[in-house]
Amino acid sequence: MCQCSDVLNSRQQLHQCNTPPKPQRSMYKDRKMRIFCLFLTAIISPVITEEWRANVVKELDALVTSCVVVPCSFTHPNEKLPTSRLRGIWHRSTDRNQRIYFEDSTQVLENFRGRTKLLGHLGQNNCSLEITNIKDHDNGPFCFRLELARTETDTSTVDKFSFVESCVTFTMLPDPPNPTLSQPKTAIQDRPYTITCSVRHTCPSHVPKLTWSRGTADEVIEVHKETGFGYWEAQSILTIIPEEKDDHSDVTCTAQFNGQKTSSATLKLYVKRTENYNHIIIPTVAVIGTAVIFAVFCIFMVKRYKKRIAELQSGDGSMWNRLSRLSRRIRSDGPGPSRSDQRRSMWSRFSRRPKGETVDWGHTPKNLNSKSCADQKASKARFPSPKSQPKSCNYQEDLADGDDYMNTADLNIYGNI
Repeated sequence: MCQCSDVLNSRQQLHQCNTPPKPQRSMYKDRKMRIFCLFLTAIISPVITEEWRANVVKELDALVTSCVVVPCSFTHPNEKLPTSRLRGIWHRSTDRNQRIYFEDSTQVLENFRGRTKLLGHLGQNNCSLEITNIKDHDNGPFCFRLELARTETDTSTVDKFSFVESCVTFTMLPDPPNPTLSQPKTAIQDRPYTITCSVRHTCPSHVPKLTWSRGTADEVIEVHKETGFGYWEAQSILTIIPEEKDDHSDVTCTAQFNGQKTSSATLKLYVKRTENYNHIIIPTVAVIGTAVIFAVFCIFMVKRYKKRIAELQSGDGSMWNRLSRLSRRIRSDGPGPSRSDQRRSMWSRFSRRPKGETVDWGHTPKNLNSKSCADQKASKARFPSPKSQPKSCNYQEDLADGDDYMNTADLNIYGNI
């Protein structure tokens, strides 16, 4: 290799110094070509891969003895073709000749014959696969392959593409998943109560059947929806009206999957009594009712007593009422006057008698039978009489009776004052 410092004044020598030898020039050209090819490949490759593409779920749960559906869709570079010109194949990822599905069942692996089929139409870019009667060795991975036929009658294919980068793998489930129950914490007596039973699955072509331990078909609503990524959810909504006897009772939801496997979930129902105050209202009403009845009875008795008092007061002028009040007053005031004073008549107090000739009839005993009627007349010769008639023999008794009456009237007069 030349030294640049030795040929500074010679242009030819300078050119020779900057130009690499022939072997180095060939390597430099190859390097440029490789860089260009890689750059061109990087630009064209996304366009090509975007034309041949399949959307397949990577992982799915598969219940043994049940079924599974693998969602799948694809695109290809040709124009939209009918299903009759498209061939769909599912095969093992390790060998595309080990087919688990093909329209010619003779080319399918023996342990998959009659258990696989396409659910969609290839003309609609749907390559979804259903596998029934899942075995514990059907774990995959499985890939989709698309072939384009020349014509509807010519089965020879022009374009073929295996989507080996979009394969599905199954997680084998020996036992079915348990349903999930969702409900309010407490049920209220005689009010609608809703319980939702839901279970997740991967076989929408055979939806699990949900049943309840109680309730009728009219009280149940069935819902089936896709949750995404190949999973589906079956729901059963039960609406009941619990009673007091349903407290602490069990409600069970049972899920029956394709292949006759079942699972269940149970909840305990707690029923709350209807919020009322009957235990307070009933005793209160009873007490109030008793008090009202007693008050009415008391009012009736008071009115009756007042009426009786009014009747008694209306007869105040009668002699017997006056005598009754007089006797009560005498008993309450003390011993009262002597019997001789009570018999003193009004006439004996206020009558005109001559001095020294006073006759005290009040002290004369009533049983004075030995005296004759003539003796009585002689002793009363000077007593002024309102009538100029002789007194009868019974005058003494009449006078005593009169004295009693007048004394009573006299006392009554003073009492009224």
